Amino acid sequence: MAESNPKSLDEIANDAVSGVLGWLADDYLRVEVSGLDNIPERGPAMLIANHSGAFGLDALVLHNLLLRELSRPVYFYASPVVFRLPVVASYARHHGVFADDPTLGRDRLTDGHLVGVFPEGLDGVAKPFSQRYRLRPFSPGFAVTAMRTGAPVIPVSIVGAEETYPKLGSITSLARRFDLPYFPLTTLLPLPAKWRITVGEPVTVPATPEASEPPDSFAERSAAARRLCDGVWITVQAMVERDVRRRTNPFW
Repeated sequence: MAESNPKSLDEIANDAVSGVLGWLADDYLRVEVSGLDNIPERGPAMLIANHSGAFGLDALVLHNLLLRELSRPVYFYASPVVFRLPVVASYARHHGVFADDPTLGRDRLTDGHLVGVFPEGLDGVAKPFSQRYRLRPFSPGFAVTAMRTGAPVIPVSIVGAEETYPKLGSITSLARRFDLPYFPLTTLLPLPAKWRITVGEPVTVPATPEASEPPDSFAERSAAARRLCDGVWITVQAMVERDVRRRTNPFW
């Protein structure tokens, strides 16, 4: 009998991260997910989520859950910092996470795939615990990409990450030492807050030259993208506030 090829280090790291994330979601964070039927079974769409918690664990948990629940992959846009973290980088590479793409996955959308974006970027995870669940402004890049591809935008809210890894401060000397945007002062291990992830109804986007009927000028296209960006921000913020109000205790 022929022996199977041994797994690479990347594959071993991916399996380990996937196992830990599955345990965190199911047993430790007890994640409740609703609205998955709002994600299309085929065709392109952009998933736009809030970003929070000192280490950005929400991105990994959301990706892992979608990978398990959907019959199709979701390609996430991430900060290049992700690829400097060895084990996490292996997981990211294995699942097609991408960075340094100013179009935010336009080619993937054109090919009919799902793309996930956290438009708050590092500002979302860098905000202090005292400002939890107050979304930072969204970068409008996702709106431009959605308009150019005609892909619907699907708002996603994540509640629980703020308490799991509360950002209590920042250690500037360590941030400089490791060349990081910030180094959070937080708990060593994640706290067992209960998470709720809600997928909202798709938002139809206005079209541009690369989709169908365009607005008449660059200024109008920019204004349309800004309106779409602001509208999605308002929607996600409202979803987050609603799910926070539903909680009687962050840890139950």
